Amino acid sequence: MVYYKHLLFCLIVPLLSLGQYTDVINSNRPGIGVSAYAVGKNVVQAETGFLYEMRDHKLLNTSSSILGGELALRYGFLFEQLEIKYEGTYINETIAFDNFGTEETRTDFSRNRIGLKYLVYDKYKDPQANKPNLYSWRANNKFRLKNLIPSAVSLYGGATFTLGDNPFYPEDGMISYRGMLATQSRLTPKSVFITNIAYDRITTDFPEWSYAISYTRAFRNPKWSIFVEHQGIQSDRFSDLLFRTGIAHLFNPNFQVDFSAGASIKNTPFRVFGRTGLSYRLDFHKDQLIPIEDQAPQGKIKRGSMKKKDKPKKAKKQKRKKKRNRDFDF
Repeated sequence: MVYYKHLLFCLIVPLLSLGQYTDVINSNRPGIGVSAYAVGKNVVQAETGFLYEMRDHKLLNTSSSILGGELALRYGFLFEQLEIKYEGTYINETIAFDNFGTEETRTDFSRNRIGLKYLVYDKYKDPQANKPNLYSWRANNKFRLKNLIPSAVSLYGGATFTLGDNPFYPEDGMISYRGMLATQSRLTPKSVFITNIAYDRITTDFPEWSYAISYTRAFRNPKWSIFVEHQGIQSDRFSDLLFRTGIAHLFNPNFQVDFSAGASIKNTPFRVFGRTGLSYRLDFHKDQLIPIEDQAPQGKIKRGSMKKKDKPKKAKKQKRKKKRNRDFDF
């Protein structure tokens, strides 16, 4: 039972110790929302999967089907708070133009970018902030409005690459830029709330704003978790409002599988989609050793700092008793 509680805590909210590393994989799948936390120093992680989508555009009188693969590679280096990340989505789209009775196929990257994410604020880096209330189960588990305040904030900066004649972004140059703010809030020990605000394709004629709001909760069996998510996209080229939900299952501390489905709420185009995939990590992380004298809690006396006059009274009594025994020892 103790093991499962520890597993749940690591799976849902990676807030332990002095850095990013947790004993259980920290994946951004199955949603689109990005966690504020990095994978941890010397951790290599892959998040991959397949997607299928159907679109129906009422104004253009077109319908299309999309099949693709996606890959994210994450590596923590230099600091516990820093990671480099590559994200790629390669798709094949078949479009039917119903007015003309013709079809067209487009194949290329719909997403191809690399960037750095750095944690700038972590409330739980201080062990004192992560102490449970030993007198109240309710105090440790109930939701409070103040829990919505982000406990972790990270910044992301990266570049998007458009290679060759990309049919999905024909007007864009070879390289554009992306910035993002990611926050994470621990609502309860079983649930977490993530928000992302991103500005993408900077320096192109069609820069894009987007946001994502994601809520994840674990089941009583902490190896299972569910999520619901809302995403908004706005640019002169394209805008959308999307909703998705899904489930993830943890097979072992380094391996997770997931499934999700979602749809848009507009009909230009109307979109229905599903994703399935897995996350796996290679864990080369090594804990940083902290000297024993630096581990003493604040307010406690460190080893070697006690003066003679501060020695416990019990020790002084024992010393006097030994002296009396020596005085009467014939």
